[in-house]
Amino acid sequence: TRMIAIQEKLTQRALELLALPPDGAPKLLLDIGCGSGLSGEALSESGHNWVGLDISEAMLDVAVEREVEGDVLLSDMGQGLPLRQGIFDGAISISAVQWLCNADKSSHEPRKRLKAFFESLYRCLSRGARAVLQAYPENAAQAEMMVAAAMKVGFSGGLVVDYPHSTRAKKFFLVLMVGPSSYIPQKPKQAYGR
Repeated sequence: TRMIAIQEKLTQRALELLALPPDGAPKLLLDIGCGSGLSGEALSESGHNWVGLDISEAMLDVAVEREVEGDVLLSDMGQGLPLRQGIFDGAISISAVQWLCNADKSSHEPRKRLKAFFESLYRCLSRGARAVLQAYPENAAQAEMMVAAAMKVGFSGGLVVDYPHSTRAKKFFLVLMVGPSSYIPQKPKQAYGR
């Protein structure tokens, strides 16, 4: 379907922006907000191993039923990622991180949830690794809040906007690095579904 095709293109773009070394060795990647495993399948097809986490048990059940190749974990990213230090070669997230900016429960404080998420993401990535988080911020202030929270815990990087002048095709990618990087983002290789 159209949504699956868009998800696949967003995942391919996230992989481009991860700029993994072209050494052919499979990497261990984290898929944050993995849902039913659509992005994880693209990671597997690209030769990588992956661990996915999601807050929805129902979506993870679909991933298990579909027999995805990655391991899946039930977890609320806003509580921090329950993962070992320095084990991931990279991380992606497609259409999930913006939910940290919402206060869905009275106990949810967006800034605290962003801080817990970014601190734990920074901790579980290996030195020199990147995280590419595709998101749909509601407005400029929300985008700035996400970038500021990431920079505050030690990430470098920033926001990459594909198709900035288009209302429908515009896509936001928060590209973060653990440690220094000389990588410069490239234009997308293919257009997204419209």
